[in-house]
Amino acid sequence: MPPIDPEMAARLNEIIATHAGREGPLLPILHDIQAEYGFIPEPVQPRIAVALGMTRAEVHGVVTFYHDFRAEPAGAHVLRLCRAEACKSMGADQLAAQVRKALGIDWHQTTADGRITLEPVFCLGLCACAPSAQLGDRLIGRADAADLVAMAQEGR
Repeated sequence: MPPIDPEMAARLNEIIATHAGREGPLLPILHDIQAEYGFIPEPVQPRIAVALGMTRAEVHGVVTFYHDFRAEPAGAHVLRLCRAEACKSMGADQLAAQVRKALGIDWHQTTADGRITLEPVFCLGLCACAPSAQLGDRLIGRADAADLVAMAQEGR
C-alpha cells in the first residue's frame, strides 16, 4: 500500500471505525474523508478496501463514478456550469467555451494558480434562468462568461 503520514492514517482509522458497523459503509466513509481533506487521496483507497474487504478497484470505481468525489484537491473556488438541456438551449455550450478559453482550462481542471476548478453539473434547478452556474455555494442565473470569470478570479 502507498505510504500515508501517521496523522492521516490515524484519522482514516477513526473515520472507518465510525462507519464500520453500518450496512454499506463505503459512501459515508468517502464523504467523511472528502469533508476532512477536500478530496479522496489515492493512498487511502487501498486502506479503505482492506478495511471493508473490498478490492482497490471497487473503491476506486466508486470514487471515480460519483462526480462529487475528487481524487485531487480542488482550486480555492469551484465553478460549476450547468450542462442540462434547458441551459444548453439558452447558450450553455457557448458560455462553457468562453469560460474555458478565458480560464485556460478544461472540465475537471484547475487553473495554474490553484484558484479555480471548472466542473460540469447536470442541472442546478435554475432552468427558468438559464444558462446557470454555481460558484462555491452561490447559484447564478442568466450567467455571463465575463462576469463568471471575474467573480471566480476575485473569489466573490
